[in-house]
Amino acid sequence: MAEKNPVMEKVIAVNGNMITVEYTRRVMQNEVAYVHVGDSRLKSEVIRIRGNRADLQVFESTNKMKVGDDVEFTGELLSVELGPGLLKQVYDGLQNPLNLLAEKSGFFLQRGIYLSALDRTALWDFTPIAKAGDKVRRGDRLGSVPEGIIKHYIMLPFAWRGEWTVKSVVPAGKYNIDTAIAVVENERGEVRNVTMTQFWPVKIAIDDYSEKLLPEETLVTQQRSIDTFFPVAVGGTFCTPGPFGAGKTVLQHAISQHAQTDVVVVAACGERAGEVVEILREYPELEDPRTGRSLMDRSIIICNTSSMPVAAREASVYTAVTLAEYYRQMGLNTLLLADSTSRWAQALREMSGRLEEIPGEEAFPAYLESLISGFYERAGLVKLRSGETGSVTIGGAVSPAGGNFEEPVTQATLKVVGAFLGLSRERSDARRYPAIHPLDSWSKYKSLVDPAKLAMARSILRRGSDVNQMMKVVGEEGTSLDDFVLYMKSEFLDYVFLQQNTFDAEDGASSAERQREMFNDVCRVLESDFTFADKEGARVYFLELRQLYLDRNYMALGGEDYRKQTTLIDQKISGSVKNA
Repeated sequence: MAEKNPVMEKVIAVNGNMITVEYTRRVMQNEVAYVHVGDSRLKSEVIRIRGNRADLQVFESTNKMKVGDDVEFTGELLSVELGPGLLKQVYDGLQNPLNLLAEKSGFFLQRGIYLSALDRTALWDFTPIAKAGDKVRRGDRLGSVPEGIIKHYIMLPFAWRGEWTVKSVVPAGKYNIDTAIAVVENERGEVRNVTMTQFWPVKIAIDDYSEKLLPEETLVTQQRSIDTFFPVAVGGTFCTPGPFGAGKTVLQHAISQHAQTDVVVVAACGERAGEVVEILREYPELEDPRTGRSLMDRSIIICNTSSMPVAAREASVYTAVTLAEYYRQMGLNTLLLADSTSRWAQALREMSGRLEEIPGEEAFPAYLESLISGFYERAGLVKLRSGETGSVTIGGAVSPAGGNFEEPVTQATLKVVGAFLGLSRERSDARRYPAIHPLDSWSKYKSLVDPAKLAMARSILRRGSDVNQMMKVVGEEGTSLDDFVLYMKSEFLDYVFLQQNTFDAEDGASSAERQREMFNDVCRVLESDFTFADKEGARVYFLELRQLYLDRNYMALGGEDYRKQTTLIDQKISGSVKNA
């Protein structure tokens, strides 16, 4: 919100999307300012202050901007609006609703147009929780409104410090978001109206909770290779680096659709327009398994393509995580998927270059690791003052050039995340999806299955890979029968358990119960001592057994077909195991 009588400062230098302003009044880091270019007001943010000069990154094209243009400082930090109506929305990095922008601008978005993030005309069915005389603090619930399947709590704004006394609350009824639903008074006698909305600076984490807990519970994504081998915790962090075409987008869709979370926030940060269009087209078509409705009903998309101004990429990831934290404060589990943090880092590199800072590795800013860790540290499982728990789980896709995991963004990310789901070009080329490499990936979180059996299965994969590499050199005839059987077991585990058909109703999502049953059944094969006359007999046997398991993967757990297939598998195994 701009000041009523703003002091106009002047642009003294323009360098791409960065400008320098000489100011005469107090200016804050991350303060929002508007540059007047003709009839347009272009939004910008203070990124550095030196003496009486401030450097600002402009979130729009700086075409026709010149020295001497007026700059209007607002006195407010870069913030987002929080309130009912966020779900189902598609925003740009500055929280402008893109559908309304398209209606206003047509096919080509015009610069200098900023719209309200929330619908001011919609009526919400408000139910009061607080009553006159109650003592409340920031984040305490004054009432609630239904937002799809979510109970959206109206809270005392997080920025209002100290204790407040509720003077009045409106009765239950339908109101718009700008209606004063409560009146409160603080210890100094200051009286304020509370509406259904509030603003919060995106660069500052919402810290209104009593305790931050250690993430321990497994976040069930229903992707077997993740939940069993490389699990993610509720409130944890993970990254999915991989080269182009390795299946990051499809994997993100599968996780967002089937992960056991309440709200999903997708930040398409700097991705190519074609990929973002795919998200916008396919995401609303995905079915929420819990409700049977569109997944968009509990999702928010932050869209900032590579063709949009580079500076807005930085804002988009912070906008996304702030929205996720907001729903966490309602006692919900939220999932943030950022695609891709590499594009965000490239925006940081560009601005660092314009600021003429001393570059780090590959010209990224020297403080890249600090910014990446600060972003992922906003994930977590928290205990609210109400006694409930809420969480933000952050998963970042990384797009290293050429699939090189040694580049700075990937390495800086690996230092702070709790799970590394490395996508492999080799596996994607072999059509082994999800293309998570079972030997390169790792996780610090607790799996769904028995740790001892998991260690055994990982050992089979590793030793089988060694045999495979040896066979590439000396040929199949140069390996022993025992080594060949070990290799066939590792391939069996890969095909039957690690690979999943995302587009199949049964195989696309495996519940925790099904994963445990499948894994124990697969381990029975891995631990069995089989009798084979030669390698060809072993190959035929494992191919037939593999097909039996694969066919069962497409059958409903516990169904008649599933039981019949299990009987065939038991007969197949018992006929070839020693001393069965």
